[in-house]
This record gives sequence, C-alpha cells and structure tokens, in this order.
Amino acid sequence: MNRSGLALAAFAVLLAGGVLVASGAYLPFVSGPGYQPTATDAPPGTAPAESETARSGTTASGGGGTPSPTEGRYDRATVTVLDENGTELGTVEVAVADTRQKRYTGLSKTASLPADRGMLFTYDSQGSHVYVMREMSFGIDIVYIDANGTIRTVHHAPEPPEGEDGEDYRYPGEGQYVLEVNYEWTTRHGVGPGDRVRIEGLEDG
Repeated sequence: MNRSGLALAAFAVLLAGGVLVASGAYLPFVSGPGYQPTATDAPPGTAPAESETARSGTTASGGGGTPSPTEGRYDRATVTVLDENGTELGTVEVAVADTRQKRYTGLSKTASLPADRGMLFTYDSQGSHVYVMREMSFGIDIVYIDANGTIRTVHHAPEPPEGEDGEDYRYPGEGQYVLEVNYEWTTRHGVGPGDRVRIEGLEDG
C-alpha cells in the first residue's frame, strides 16, 4: 500500500474510533478525572460561568466561589428528605449525573465530599440498577428513590479495603433516581425507606 493509501486507512480508523467513543461504545474504558466538589461553589440554580477551558476540564470560575476543574460540568439541584408527616429530615446540594458517562464515573476518583453535598443520578424512567464502589476513596450511602419520590432502599457502602476492587462491592436497587451522600448520612438524619424526597432545580423539573 502506498503512502496515500496508508494515510487514508489511518484516517478511517481514527474516524471510526471517534464515532464509537461518541456513541458510548467505549464508556467502560473511558473515565473522567472524577467529580471534585468545593465547599464554596455557587448555590443551586445559579449556573457558574464557564470558559472554554472549563468545558475541557482544566479550570472553571463562577458566581459564589471558585469551582474545581470538574465542578462546572455538572448541573446542580437541592434534595430534601421529609418523613411521613412532612417534617424535613435533611437537605443536600447535589451534582446531577444525568448522562451515561457521568453515571458511570459517579464519585469515582473524587477526593472527598463536603458534609452537605452529594450526587444525584437520574434516569428517564424507573428501573433496576446495581451500583459499585469503583475507585472510591471514602464510604457513602446509596439511596434508591422511586419515580414518585419515595425512598425504596438505603445501602451503607463503606470504603473498600485497600487493594480490593470496588467493583466487587455491589449495591442493587430499583428507582428512577439514586442519591449518593456521605457514609451514614441517612443514619444521622433518621432517613430510611418510606420517606419522601423533594428535588428542586432539575432542568426537566
């Protein structure tokens, strides 16, 4: 094959690879740097200003504080849990994982999570899911929430022991939303199955 043929073949391979990545076919092998929240980022409903470098994951800035490299790439919302009497049990500000890539990455590679922060995984409809502790450096509570906002399952997922694969720690459940908060947050706030969740700030809400 001559040089022009080799160049054309190489271009075709690169193009095909780009299409596969864009379609999500390589998602299990592609992981972002991890969500790194700050304690001083803008409040929910206030979109931080993003520069071109922020969208590429190198820096970001915005009202209310200085988000970390990945802060500006997530929408934010407020999650409040209420008991059967409507009494508020606890509130967290969450980053919204609303794409396949964000749901796959989750809190993997995240250094830490402020006490009043979390991540909310959203799906188009209710379904069965299994969450794992892939590349996690701290324990979390995993809360499965129905489409109607009722908590169905709460898992307490400790940090995997050093040297063990977090993929082996599996936490199944059913819901349209999955809330991840710091370990034992639900215990400290008296949150459990049957409690109701109010979500404010979702774009489709």
